[in-house]
Amino acid sequence: MKTLHILFTISMVAWFITEILYKNILKSGENDKKDKDRFTLNILWMAIPGSILTAVAGSYLTRIPISGEVWIHYVGAACIWIGIIVRFVIIRSLGKYFTVDVTIREDHKVKKEGFYRYIRHPSYAFSLLTSLGLGLYLNNWLSLILAFSIPFIAFSYRITVEEKALIEQFGEEYLEYRRKTKKLIPFIY
Repeated sequence: MKTLHILFTISMVAWFITEILYKNILKSGENDKKDKDRFTLNILWMAIPGSILTAVAGSYLTRIPISGEVWIHYVGAACIWIGIIVRFVIIRSLGKYFTVDVTIREDHKVKKEGFYRYIRHPSYAFSLLTSLGLGLYLNNWLSLILAFSIPFIAFSYRITVEEKALIEQFGEEYLEYRRKTKKLIPFIY
């Protein structure tokens, strides 16, 4: 079990470091249309750490186990790592078009390949998988709800804002893409 706690600690540190690096490195540039974000970045930066803190606190204050078996911790840790790693791959695949704030680049294009072939917001989907993993690792139903629902609400607002900006920029091209893909879960949602 000590190895599992070390794995969890390392995964949480990796999660924080990657998110802080993304926030500081992947900002919009001077020539980008930056007026689209509507505070969604700030909301996410309150929602995600807030959900982590409340989920951890919830696991200490209540005992509502998801499972009595140790495998749940491993599934949670695996979801955290898959979320971190695949999100990194997705961000790299989007390249210069990925910014932490809702921004339209001067030569922006709608990406429809790779993960984007199946869902419109794969970076958010895998961030949510990381949050889900936290709730599973903590093995507490209240923690699971707090870890997942708070970021889900924040990402839902951001998706609304982002898609409005994309429709304004790309019109029918983006609307057609939106009709063919799901938001966060392939073939489902």
